[in-house]
Amino acid sequence: MSPMRLSAFFTEQVWVRRGWAACMLWPISLLTWLWVQGQHGLYRIGWRTALRLNVPVLVVGNVMAGGTGKTPVVMGLVKHFKAQGWRVGVIARAYGSVDESVAEVQHESLADQAGDEPLLVKISCDVPVFVGRERAKAGLALLKAYPDTDLIISDDGMQHAALWHDIAICVFDDRNVGNAWLLPAGPLREPWPRKPVLGVHQHVLYTGNKHPTHAWVATRRLATVARNGLGESQDLRDWSEQPVQALAGIAKPEAFFQALEQAGLKLAKRWPMPDHATLSHWRADNGLPIFCTEKDAVKLWRHVPSAWTVPLVCELPPQLLETLDTELQQLSSKHGQKTA
Repeated sequence: MSPMRLSAFFTEQVWVRRGWAACMLWPISLLTWLWVQGQHGLYRIGWRTALRLNVPVLVVGNVMAGGTGKTPVVMGLVKHFKAQGWRVGVIARAYGSVDESVAEVQHESLADQAGDEPLLVKISCDVPVFVGRERAKAGLALLKAYPDTDLIISDDGMQHAALWHDIAICVFDDRNVGNAWLLPAGPLREPWPRKPVLGVHQHVLYTGNKHPTHAWVATRRLATVARNGLGESQDLRDWSEQPVQALAGIAKPEAFFQALEQAGLKLAKRWPMPDHATLSHWRADNGLPIFCTEKDAVKLWRHVPSAWTVPLVCELPPQLLETLDTELQQLSSKHGQKTA
């Protein structure tokens, strides 16, 4: 069974209900519980201490295995806070990278060095982005290189207890919590709901169509204009009369394909790829125009600059943004940085 099929088997079958497969794996989930409790326990009893940076840290993460749409949320937050006058920096782990040491992401960085999502954030938002397996070290490196930074956003890292965060946004998609069991019997990385932590503002955001009635929901849609690596732009409606092909190396490739079809495109060929696929050797010789996600474009444009990408527009709920603005103004005074 291929990695993609195995992932789909767990995501779409095992983790959605407490069936026989999940029940067989449940005893192993006790080990996950012990590991999580042990790691958090070391910080609770003071044997380990989380690093507190001198600026507020907002982490956008999840408790689910697999992608839930965190990076578009991060990009939306960065653009919002930049517009509010904050000097934002982003830290992340370079998933898909062969190097896990701390490094700054540049516009010309390669995805197999910087990670595809951090590279996308750098190109789209034009803010300092540092990657590293240890986010605390990445945060310190960012502040050393850019001392005027007054807000750090961490793309993922809710389970990274070594770095203190002041605000946490937990992102869920259509799966919600699945069967609510821990890995590997269920999709949860840690028990949910999380225990409240004194001094940490915790929020929940949904990115899918299935969510509680009064939840905060981010609306997502494709932009109406596609662009390629040659600097060209074209309205999506111009492609409605001809067959095209589409590639997606994300957690849910079919979601991207369906969105393209809903926009009026006729997909003659689909190329579903594993999340964070390198794409360095991907070629298509059928002559059809190729469409891909923004995350794939930062890799594909290196050798297929004619590929078209359609940006994902993520609109965050105004009530959430207002709440975050208030919390950050209070936090910034405590940290000695930006004040109201």
